[in-house]
Amino acid sequence: MIDTVDPSATGDPADTVDPADTVDPADTVDPAAMVEADCDLVARVRDWIAGDPEPADRAELTRALEAGDLPALRARFSGALRFGTAGLRGPLRAGPAGMNTAVVRRAAAGLAAWLRSPDPGRAAPLVVVGADARHGSERFALDSVRVLAGAGLQAALLPVPVPTPVLAFAVRQLGADAGIMVTASHNPATDNGYKVYLGAPAGDPAHGAQLIAPVDTMIEAAIDAVGPAASIPVSDDWTRLGDEIRSGYIEAAALWPASDMTGDMSVAADLRVAYTPLHGVGADTLRAVFTRAGFAPPFMVPEQARPDPDFPTVAFPNPEEPGAMDRVLALGRAVAADVVIANDPDADRCAVAVGVRILTGDEVGLLLADEVLRTRPGPVATTVVSSRALATLAAAYGVACIETLTGFKWIMRAHPGLVFGYEEALGYAVAPGLVRDKDGITAALAIAGISAAEKSRGRTLLDRLDDLVRRYGLHATAAVSVRITDTGQLSSIMSMLRAEPPTRIGDAAVVDVRDLAAGPSVDGGNGNAADLPAADVIIFRLADGGRVVVRPSGTEPKIKIYLEVTVPVTRDAGPDELATARAQADARLTTLRSAVRTIIAR
Repeated sequence: MIDTVDPSATGDPADTVDPADTVDPADTVDPAAMVEADCDLVARVRDWIAGDPEPADRAELTRALEAGDLPALRARFSGALRFGTAGLRGPLRAGPAGMNTAVVRRAAAGLAAWLRSPDPGRAAPLVVVGADARHGSERFALDSVRVLAGAGLQAALLPVPVPTPVLAFAVRQLGADAGIMVTASHNPATDNGYKVYLGAPAGDPAHGAQLIAPVDTMIEAAIDAVGPAASIPVSDDWTRLGDEIRSGYIEAAALWPASDMTGDMSVAADLRVAYTPLHGVGADTLRAVFTRAGFAPPFMVPEQARPDPDFPTVAFPNPEEPGAMDRVLALGRAVAADVVIANDPDADRCAVAVGVRILTGDEVGLLLADEVLRTRPGPVATTVVSSRALATLAAAYGVACIETLTGFKWIMRAHPGLVFGYEEALGYAVAPGLVRDKDGITAALAIAGISAAEKSRGRTLLDRLDDLVRRYGLHATAAVSVRITDTGQLSSIMSMLRAEPPTRIGDAAVVDVRDLAAGPSVDGGNGNAADLPAADVIIFRLADGGRVVVRPSGTEPKIKIYLEVTVPVTRDAGPDELATARAQADARLTTLRSAVRTIIAR
């Protein structure tokens, strides 16, 4: 289970430890009992308390010591947070296994040391920092710029809160050496996180993208070498940026996708869009982008329109989760919306619906890719867990389709001339020259543009999707997430699948098993292979053309399973044939869902 701390207990970070702020654990804990239980753990907790600059966090750990709460202490000291699919991410709690002042200061100090390491004598590197509206985000952003400045770097802070795509844009716009975004994206309200972007020479596909191996382990080593957080120098010699970066993003974002949209765009001003930012930070920026691009402001779910770190109207602030879009779907019905759009809380993901029909991430990816390739043909990329339909589409356009590991840090490095990238988890890059990461705001604008073009023809997004099915066949996908309370089970489940792989999944025999743990080359489906590093991913190919991909989540304690089935249709398929094909695909996916849950639970 995830442990939480009281968000109200988050005062300004202290620069030094005042002994009066906390009780010495040695004065209140029965040493014999605790030492007998776990003397090494107790010693590590005491050392951390002595070097923690945040009074509330010192008090939290001291209370656990006083209570003899070894399970809570073991959870907080189970290991340091490490860079996963989307940076550091973890529950808000004291200790090295949580997001807190000490962890953030040490992370910033480690990043500063790494940036200085190639040439200590060069001009001070520039790091730009942004934050969303989660509990602790602004405080962690301030911690970061103060530590960076204390290390002699140039540090610039964007106005808080800000969408993640604006921070990613800022890295490229300012020519920064690195960027930090304090966010946990769509994780529960009890979490926060720390994403790192890297600068690079102009033209390098890594310019402004998230870090990857081996840089992540190099920065982690630098973090491990940092001493107690309370001894890290801090400085207030940093720059607070104005709204010029966000304004520049709005101007560029409004123009970029519009140049790709086809059809009569005069209908844009009449397009009716229902929208929710899911209590996140995307609303103001998305509204400004839409207005600048000539669209009417979207109708917005009022109770979800402003940032709220508790996400009170949803169980999980992730538009992929069942029920998360209920309110915006209801709004769409009430206002007769042509299209329904949701961003996740930091606005780097985009969900789409027409009426009550929620499109999958793969369906939205195919729609966006087709629209981009109509006017701007070039290399595209997706991940090993996303639909194979993109490869089929790319082959028809005669362009490369590169397959990568999960995560936009890999997609954005797929090709220097990349024109589009996506992953099934609602992440899309329709303007990779603008933002070298997924961007839910430009994706939303592009979807609005396609919707407007189709509306001018008396059609909807669903009609455009039917056209693509007729051309490339039906690729139906679904995802199954199995939440795990004991994180140790993640590796056990993957080990079990490797040791005893299933010979059948549902009604189909398994004809091939590919284990990416050895880091094989993965064919992009168009003769384009990418040499991938090892990854904890297993791919099962089925005799009926289906596919099942299994991996542990890189951001949450759960196993993620990706299902795909294909059904051929004729080029002139009518509504009845399409409906029959979709019914067949749904039945096969239902069988696969049940089968994989049984396999995981065995």
